Amino acid sequence: MTQAPAPASRSTPHGALSGRAAARPTRALRQTLRSQGWLSGDDEVAVLHRVALASAGVPVGRDAARPVIGIANSASELNPCNLPLRDLVGPVKAGIDAAGGAGVEFPTISLGEDLMKPSAMLYRNLLAIEVEEMVRANPLDGLVILANCDKSVPGALMGAISANIPAILVTAGARPVVTFRGARLGTGTALWRLWDERRAGRLGDGDWQELERCLSCGRGACNTMGTASTMAVLSEVLGLMVSGSSSVPAGDVRSAAAARLAGQLIVAAVAEGGRRPRDILTPAAFGNAVVALNAIGGSTNAVIHLAALAGRAGVPFPLDDIATRGAGVPLLADVEPSGSRLMPDFDAAGGVPTLLREISDLLDLDTMTITGQRVRDIVARARPASGAIRPASAPLRAGGAFGVVRGSLAPDGAVIKTSAASEHLLRHRGPAVVFRGYHDMLARIDDPDLAVTRESVLVLAGCGPAGVPGMPEWGMIPIPARLVRAGVTDMVRITDARMSGTSFGTVVVHVAPEAAVGGPLGLVADGDLISVDVQAGRLDLEVPQAELTARRARAAPSPPAHLRGWPALYARHVMQAPDGCDLDFLRALGQAHLTFIEPVIGRS
Repeated sequence: MTQAPAPASRSTPHGALSGRAAARPTRALRQTLRSQGWLSGDDEVAVLHRVALASAGVPVGRDAARPVIGIANSASELNPCNLPLRDLVGPVKAGIDAAGGAGVEFPTISLGEDLMKPSAMLYRNLLAIEVEEMVRANPLDGLVILANCDKSVPGALMGAISANIPAILVTAGARPVVTFRGARLGTGTALWRLWDERRAGRLGDGDWQELERCLSCGRGACNTMGTASTMAVLSEVLGLMVSGSSSVPAGDVRSAAAARLAGQLIVAAVAEGGRRPRDILTPAAFGNAVVALNAIGGSTNAVIHLAALAGRAGVPFPLDDIATRGAGVPLLADVEPSGSRLMPDFDAAGGVPTLLREISDLLDLDTMTITGQRVRDIVARARPASGAIRPASAPLRAGGAFGVVRGSLAPDGAVIKTSAASEHLLRHRGPAVVFRGYHDMLARIDDPDLAVTRESVLVLAGCGPAGVPGMPEWGMIPIPARLVRAGVTDMVRITDARMSGTSFGTVVVHVAPEAAVGGPLGLVADGDLISVDVQAGRLDLEVPQAELTARRARAAPSPPAHLRGWPALYARHVMQAPDGCDLDFLRALGQAHLTFIEPVIGRS
């Protein structure tokens, strides 16, 4: 095992720390600080609050003139993806202090994809609640979010949007790249490929153990265009990060510089009285994110997370926009699993600023960012495409990276990442082989007597948001081992579950409504013909309606497994995938729901 050489490091993120972008010490405040409700004055309550902060090493004067900035830190030894964040707390505090603010760190739930079961997705909305309520309950004027792993980013941002105080995201970047049998390993993507090799008998015990040692290559997010990298890139495109910082690898010296600048910028945003999340997250900003998602061939999970963020901001986000807006977008990021390179290569090619430069004709360039810049300012300073970012004139593929399908099997829609699928399977008709839950699939998928051919359509039902609950990444159903040995590398797979952003194949995910709430996916039987035509946007179950009605009458709903606790609350209130899998009572359904109710400030 060897660690692959990293691209040459620069001292700052792409264009972010030039004189024009650097934050200056805070000017006079344009408005009363939210924290002054806790901290200013001479009564016993204000004294109590100032003493509490002073005891924590954050002295505040009686006038409470310094903005108090919360630093929401999700670093945890249970989550190696987020561990590098603990090295960025100091630079963030230094930036806040240099700009005239007071930084206060607090912990948040650390949502790690590796260890949390059944899925970190089950706890994304709980993190959002935690962040919103920590803001509500405490004297915070602004927020720096330290997050990296897949659900950590959207979960914290959802809470910040609902609280709607100025907020900026700092990520920790991707882990180092190592080599195995002479090839650079893409985290996640390589494991799925090599697991099939092992199942087929082509990877022995020694190599499998060596692979495990290789994958233990350090801290940080997956170094492919998985969900973590996708959400970091999209957060920068949305305007919630320091320009150029989302792709900086873990441990790079530029991370500390970006973190310090984030601290300065959030104080400036508070002082200037604007640039709150809902000022930034406009319909045009989400439109830009959809274009960028297609241009990078990002994770299908981002479709759910963008819908959730939009729901918190009160912005319409129709599922069909993923395909219709993406139809004219070139795939430019040559990064696994849609391409052949890795995230350090994307960063070396110029990162998000260069990507935006190449797709600028498709963007609204007047959207605002937390830095005070417009997208057009970032584009103007970006360098041309090279390496892992293709020029728009020479894309990896044309016509976007995603398809949305609807029909009798998915009345409310489903998603497929066409950039990581097999072209010849995007229009397919075959008999269903049905698995009802994860354990059923594991028990039977490699049964030599399983009635399955390469033409079959593998169906996994009962694994959606409410069904498990938590909608785990079980959607990339393994190809049956005997078919793998026969040379089959892909099949059509259909599920109400999700799949990892590092996954690949012709997998239709997020089928809505899910089986657990009565969706037709739960009525599919072995042998039923299923037809998919991605170009036509269709996914249909070729079974007469009378037969489906009879099956529904015979079906007995499964009683809920969870009778108490967070999983029970989640299952009762979680919305379907097209609505972002948020909880129904957290989504902004109208202007009244966007109002953030402040606490009564007095003796606790």
